[in-house]
Amino acid sequence: MRRLAVLGAGYVGLTTATCLAELGNIVVCIDIDPSKIKALRQGRLPFFEPGLLEMVLSNQHAERLTFSDAPKEALHGAQMIFIAVGTPLLENGQIDLRSVHAAARDIALSLDGPVIVVNKSTVPVQTADVVAAVIDEAKASKHKVTIVANPEFLREGSAIADFMHPDRIVIGVEDERAEAELRDLYAPLEAPIIVTDPRTAEMIKLTANAFLATKVSFINEIANICEQVGADVKEVVLGAGSDKRIGVAFMNAGLGFGGSCFPKDVLALRQIAEASHVEPRMLRAALETNTAQIDGVMARLNELLEGVKGKRIALFGLSFKPNTDDVRESPALALAQRLVAQGATVTVHDPVAIAKAKAVLRDSVRYASAHYEATRDADALVIATDWNEYKQLDFAVLRKLMAGRVIFDARNIYEPSKVVAEGFVYCGIGRAAPFHAQPEAQVDGTSIRRTMP
Repeated sequence: MRRLAVLGAGYVGLTTATCLAELGNIVVCIDIDPSKIKALRQGRLPFFEPGLLEMVLSNQHAERLTFSDAPKEALHGAQMIFIAVGTPLLENGQIDLRSVHAAARDIALSLDGPVIVVNKSTVPVQTADVVAAVIDEAKASKHKVTIVANPEFLREGSAIADFMHPDRIVIGVEDERAEAELRDLYAPLEAPIIVTDPRTAEMIKLTANAFLATKVSFINEIANICEQVGADVKEVVLGAGSDKRIGVAFMNAGLGFGGSCFPKDVLALRQIAEASHVEPRMLRAALETNTAQIDGVMARLNELLEGVKGKRIALFGLSFKPNTDDVRESPALALAQRLVAQGATVTVHDPVAIAKAKAVLRDSVRYASAHYEATRDADALVIATDWNEYKQLDFAVLRKLMAGRVIFDARNIYEPSKVVAEGFVYCGIGRAAPFHAQPEAQVDGTSIRRTMP
């Protein structure tokens, strides 16, 4: 049993602290926001993550997990200290390391013995060196401090499974004792461990996210071509992705990538490349393609509705992906804002992200407590986030509620033929031209055609 401390009670920090406690360690999770710590002590989480609340409460009850807003006191006695603070982007595209520096100073001022400092925050290459320098400058004692780069690979919506059953664990370390301690800490997970130097570990994290983001942009570009040549991107992905060298993961055409990681990490890696005098052509293209995806969706909606100005649009989904309430860099939110800017009246629904979306959208849109409610008198329905509850819609109810018959499936969760057979016009991403029912077709008819440009 180890005594561990985690600095930061955000998404990565709270998940890390809770899962480490679940492994039998005594963990204190520290944050400088007193209101957040008060809420956590009362069993209220600052974000939605499936299964996390139950695990937090269980480990609190077992007295393995505690929370503190006093870093200098709470860090005393910790054998390992994990830095998991926020690292947002600055306006110049660089990662903001002020919270990392503050965490390093707190560690330096609380040293009461040798300690291993493990950086979990997503940071630029060479940050381990910076953390070491900050601690060395600020510490008053001569206790040994070893810095380890240990990037996280947690996906929002499946963070607990990702922590407890990882594909790999990356440890960037140059101290044999610290390596042995980290190996022993993670031994219960029975996962492959990759040991590198700290700079390589930091680069692995950025590379992984940038590659996945590039896959998303790549398949969206392929989808745009499919629309013009009459191909179906879902079948293209199935055929091409059956090649084990390619695979189908992150090959779902849609609105593009969002969230707190992909946009930030691609931008940060681009900035690192430029600062190193390397031309980041692919990184730049991935970002440009992602931005352009919303433009394409807007163009098609304007075509389908003969202009969105004055139209009533129902928008299903606001989080950047399902199973999270995170709306940071959400393409669904960006689409809502674009629709409003072009004069549409937008009514939105999301199972868990309404509260956080309101902080961004404010009163520019209407909010529905139930998804069918959002479609009342709508000229079109746009599915922007592929929550499970949107995958089995009752089209008979939609026919009664909606004024129009356009369904824009921006996540390709429906088969066009099924939607058209219910009497709607279907438009997806990368699925050729809109699908219409023949004029003579009944609601349950089978006469379907594609209207090609």
